[in-house]
Order: sequence, then C-alpha cells, then structure tokens
Amino acid sequence: MTQIKLMHANLHRVRVTEANVNYVGSITIDQDLMDKVGILPLEEVDVINLENGKRWSTYAIAGAAGTGEICPNGGAALLCQPGDILIIIAYEYCDRSKVMLHGHQAKVIVADEHNRCRQFIEQSLVNQEGQLQFKSNS
Repeated sequence: MTQIKLMHANLHRVRVTEANVNYVGSITIDQDLMDKVGILPLEEVDVINLENGKRWSTYAIAGAAGTGEICPNGGAALLCQPGDILIIIAYEYCDRSKVMLHGHQAKVIVADEHNRCRQFIEQSLVNQEGQLQFKSNS
C-alpha cells in the first residue's frame, strides 16, 4: 500500500488579524472557517505568507466562530503582521490505489477582506475511464 499526501483543505487569501508572539505555537483560525473546509484542531497545516514569501508548518487551533480571526502564534508571529495575506493548507495521507480508483476531494475557501467566505470551491480528482482528471467547480 503506497501512501500519498494530498491537499484536503485550503484557506486562500485570509488576512492576519493579530500576531501573538507570547502564545505557545500554532495558528488560531476562526472555527467557522475550519469547519467549512474540514480542518481539525491540532491538525498540521502549512502557512504561506503572500506578503513576504515566508512559509512554515504549525498546527491549527480553533478561534471564536464568526470572528474572522487568523492569528499566528509563537515564533510564527515574527513571520507576519496584521493585514498580511496568507494561504493555509491542510493535507491528508491517502492510499494511492484507492485515490486512483475512487478519486479525492478538497475544499477551498477564498476569503474576502474580513476573512469571510467569498467563494467556496470543491476541487476533485475524478476517475474517468481509468484516468484521474482534475475538476474544480470554480
């Protein structure tokens, strides 16, 4: 059984609302955003800062629902500042043969300037006649 790592969730163009160097690690994310794309508390995520190109891995913790909160904590707070635009990506390990047979689906939120869902996209790998095809509802 060969495992592959595929994206399952993406929070695209969310804005940093606060950066808290005094908190112990992680990135705090509005619970509503996490729920909509399926990111779990304590799940590992990659974070890319579109303002300066910095990239890091950390884990997600849930912030208050409906607040739009995006707050890198600990050392990651030094890699950004309020107003910076981030991409937050979560991955999952999948059995390659099952993906080749049944496909895969990822959920993407493109955020507005208040970290609300401006666009919800489902990106899929779909088996069509034995070949995987990429599909997006965007």
